[in-house]
Amino acid sequence: MTIAERPTGLPVLIQGGMGVGVSGWRLARAVARTGQLGVVSGVALDVVLARRLQQGDPSGDLRRALEAFPFPAVSEGILERYFVAGGIAPGVPYRPVPRLGLRPHRGRTELIAAANFVEVFLAREGHDGPVGVNYLEKIQMATPAAAYGAMLAGVDYVLMGAGIPSEIPRLLDALAAHRPAQVSVTVAGAAADQRHTADLDPADLYGASRPAPLKRTSLLAIVSSDILATYLARKPETRPDGFILEGPSAGGHSAPPRGRMRLDDAGEPLYGPRDHVDTGKVAALGLPFWLAGGYGRPGGLARALRIGAAGVQVGTAFALCRESGLDDKLRRGLLDAAADGTLVVRNDPHASPAGFPFKVAEVPGTLADPDVYAARPRLCDLGHLRTPYLRDGGSVGYRCPAEPVDTYTRKGRPADDTTGRRCLCNGLVGAIGLGQHRPDGYEEPPLLTLGRDLAFLDDLPDDYTAADVVGRLLHGTEHA
Repeated sequence: MTIAERPTGLPVLIQGGMGVGVSGWRLARAVARTGQLGVVSGVALDVVLARRLQQGDPSGDLRRALEAFPFPAVSEGILERYFVAGGIAPGVPYRPVPRLGLRPHRGRTELIAAANFVEVFLAREGHDGPVGVNYLEKIQMATPAAAYGAMLAGVDYVLMGAGIPSEIPRLLDALAAHRPAQVSVTVAGAAADQRHTADLDPADLYGASRPAPLKRTSLLAIVSSDILATYLARKPETRPDGFILEGPSAGGHSAPPRGRMRLDDAGEPLYGPRDHVDTGKVAALGLPFWLAGGYGRPGGLARALRIGAAGVQVGTAFALCRESGLDDKLRRGLLDAAADGTLVVRNDPHASPAGFPFKVAEVPGTLADPDVYAARPRLCDLGHLRTPYLRDGGSVGYRCPAEPVDTYTRKGRPADDTTGRRCLCNGLVGAIGLGQHRPDGYEEPPLLTLGRDLAFLDDLPDDYTAADVVGRLLHGTEHA
């Protein structure tokens, strides 16, 4: 298949949704302007919006986007609570946002919905290219409000991985019609017949006057198995609009190896033939698919097109470009380390509280540094990766293996679960320059994640742009 022979209306390139704010609206907009799919990360946008407003929103972009949010009372409440003209003083802690939970919380719902609207609105501004938003299925309690906010802004695609997004097609159907919607939430220890849900009634946001129906966004399920793709495609109510087939070399979270977890001599998961997706079986499902994980190198797109893919998803090349949301000093440090051959990216089986292997860039002064990790006080004050569990007596509690060890063990789990766990929530927020700082001078250290394939850097200029990445990937594929 050549690019010219592909189905029309589909992107050839998907820019990956990365980290917390790494694939922010500036990056997604830059990619979408080239006609390819620009993607914002939808993870922890409530924290990102609240902290950027507390920094004073110097460009005014956030306030301009909030003015466009269709429910003005919500925007006004958020600005009153979080906006600080001129920004908070150095050393003043950021005001906290409500943590995710199963109990209804109006302020939390409003902030999540508005934050997703803002990010997608700004990414879509000034062009007619496609924009998507990436979510983790693991963060179930935020999904209904987050997806609704993104759809209010006209998002074209929802991308979802880190789990089985079988309920998302029905969620998107309901939200497009402004109907009450919900997704199931996994609660550890709950019986099979005990269902817990995260719910959203859009009327709680729009009030008495129902808006016009929204565009029903397309769903791309991020999977690492043809078995899972077949499972999702078997019924209309679970069938996505396409698949992103992600290999183990991709950045961020990756699926664990099938079967018993085995580690190599470096302590990283071993993947074998069972962990490779049978693209022929996926193609037979009749849905478009894109390949991810190592396809940013020369010839990757042409190779994907030859086996019938609609294109590729690329993350790391965009994570290091000029429009990336990474703190610029950290970004340039990663580029320098990659250039001199000293950058190491490790697939750590223990780093993430989510329980999935997670790619960690081993950079001194970050949470990957053993000394920094040992010195950081253990706490879980953002809590996006907390696991709900059933307490004795039937109420729901929350725990995270990155929280203090004694706190975690009091919740019925072994101390071994906490070994090596990094606080991804705080670390990833710190990577975009929004780490918490406290009156005693303590500042949250960042955590950096990248894919392992950095060969693309050989063909890009210094301090390259997102358009440079798109141009390099598309070059020479017209007849591939």
